Amino acid sequence: MTIFLLFCMLIRNYAQLAIPVTTGTEQKLESNTENNKDLETEDDTYLQQMQEFLKDPMNLNDADENDLKELLILTPLQIRDLVSYRNLFGKFINIYELQAVPGWTISTIQKIRPFITVSIQNKLYETFNDRIRKGVHSLLVRGTQVPERSKGYLPGPSTVTNFYRGSPQKILMRYKYNFKNLLQYGILAEKDAGEQFFKGKQKQGFDFYSAHFFIKDMGKIRALVLGDFTVNLGQGLTQWQSLAFKKSGDVTSIKREATVLRPYNSAGEINFHRGIGITLAKAPWQATAFVSYKNIDANLVPDTTQNGEDFVSSLQSSGYHRTNSEENDKGIQRQLAFGGNFSYTYKWLHIGFNGIQYRFKQPLVKPADPYNKYALSGKSFGNYSLDYSYTYKNFHVFGEAAVTDKFDKAVINGLMISVSAAVDLSVLYRNISRSYRSLYANAFTENTYPENEKGLYVGIEVRPNDLWHIDAYADIYQFPWLKYRVDKPSTGSDLLIQATYKPNKQLEIYSRFHSGSKAINVDPGTLHLSSVEMQPRRNWRSQVSYRISPSVTLRSRVEMSWFNKGGIGGEEGFLTWFDALFKPALRHWSGNARLQYFETGGYDSRLYTYEDDVLYNFSIPAFYDKGFRYYINFNDDINKKLTIWVRWAQTIYTGKNLIGSGLDEIAGNVKSEIKLQANYKF
Repeated sequence: MTIFLLFCMLIRNYAQLAIPVTTGTEQKLESNTENNKDLETEDDTYLQQMQEFLKDPMNLNDADENDLKELLILTPLQIRDLVSYRNLFGKFINIYELQAVPGWTISTIQKIRPFITVSIQNKLYETFNDRIRKGVHSLLVRGTQVPERSKGYLPGPSTVTNFYRGSPQKILMRYKYNFKNLLQYGILAEKDAGEQFFKGKQKQGFDFYSAHFFIKDMGKIRALVLGDFTVNLGQGLTQWQSLAFKKSGDVTSIKREATVLRPYNSAGEINFHRGIGITLAKAPWQATAFVSYKNIDANLVPDTTQNGEDFVSSLQSSGYHRTNSEENDKGIQRQLAFGGNFSYTYKWLHIGFNGIQYRFKQPLVKPADPYNKYALSGKSFGNYSLDYSYTYKNFHVFGEAAVTDKFDKAVINGLMISVSAAVDLSVLYRNISRSYRSLYANAFTENTYPENEKGLYVGIEVRPNDLWHIDAYADIYQFPWLKYRVDKPSTGSDLLIQATYKPNKQLEIYSRFHSGSKAINVDPGTLHLSSVEMQPRRNWRSQVSYRISPSVTLRSRVEMSWFNKGGIGGEEGFLTWFDALFKPALRHWSGNARLQYFETGGYDSRLYTYEDDVLYNFSIPAFYDKGFRYYINFNDDINKKLTIWVRWAQTIYTGKNLIGSGLDEIAGNVKSEIKLQANYKF
């Protein structure tokens, strides 16, 4: 055990080069991308926060329940066990004591070790002047480009009126000041590839600007934010804008945990508020209020009838303003949002009341398709809820009950049980009516958004000994109303079992089998109307990681998928890759590389895999068709203030002469990407 903890301390010494992303976190991010219809998040707030914890670790002797939640690593029962142990035995004298905390396994300690410390000194509440003067300034600049020109950059007969008006570079600049996550402010500017820069409709320079000022733990002010921020309420039925995970190999990660207000300075242009928010706290009460007003992208439809009114048919979420039509959609809608939270916490009981209301300038009117019958509509709507949690011995229950302003109902209830030192159980039930709708929400559901769903999730985690870790879950759900490409009420199921073997600090092996089945419209070509049929999807994956020396780690994955095997349009997929990671001791540089092969029958048998990237960035592309891919990442600490990153990635397809579609179509069989990043601290 002593050797293990010393190894963890060494990891922390080298962690300054990059944020340690565990295998479990990679899996959760992969699952999120797959569940959210290939939408990769540009919100790197969580990665920024974890980087701050690397530089200024959380002191477990001072951290309260809310602080520990910020790590997104510990379960509510593990947090309760640590606080109870500290209350019973006093402050931790040494990091070795973590072994004695009930419910804390070696795996838990290893995951959390880079971000925490133990100090017997009392917590110092620095003055506001200290926070302003003693923090760290940083300036990050990132540029990305695909060297191959797509159709949108090559004007021709088919693109004479519809083409990308800007340059192919994607550019991000971010200035930030941070003092121990207690005070931060900054500004971000970004343009996507294809957007204009200091010309045309972008004469102000970048396409997107964001700014914020945030302070926490100043007397009764738990949090104060000006500018851009995110709001997280309850279990995500009414509002959840920060990073949140859904189903994955970490079967106990079923509860939403975050502070209500968090600063926002990421490149995503949609999922945040712009205004002012404040949280006031005086034990056992806490109150939050916020108001936001901003312009958002939308598809405006002029009303041609007499005495009619223009309306919006959809709210755009891509953030792209590359073509004339995309530029015309920019900022068309005006959105006013206001709301808050009032909560009571006593020991291990929490009760909260949440509410949010929206006002729009133009009414929202969805197309008259049957599945849109219960879609958000009108100029105003709101959501209100009560959330709760309670821990008793080895049980933790939580939930949220929500309604809209039209009294459409939704409920989520969860239970986590530490059955024994080797077994944890999680259960979650959700019942979201067909007419319940919310904006910027993210609950633990099969759907991307919490709507039109009933389901029961059961997960179990078994640790028969220190070498093995077995996770499994089953999720059975139904959709009471129609969905896009599903023309009748339907059902579905999702099953996963995963075994992880870690005999020592050098070797980790995991293998998992995932099976899911859900309904979709199917047209076999012989029917006038599409039928709705179940289409099963199965997936098997095995991954090995081996640390051959303190400086070199090798990893490899093999994965196969079967979509609707034996049915109409059945496909199979295969993917394998090999990684080499280099972190030479006492050197100022590090790097990693990957070589990958993939082959699938089409898009339905696509496979996802997490890719390492520059600091504060990652990618999880979907791979289909047939080809090879490789990438190389390199970073160098030029000096104590300046660090640079370089990334080169390339995909080579077999038997193709066109890649992509529409304006993103590339002639040829090769698609590359180069990325340069520099971070200067002062």
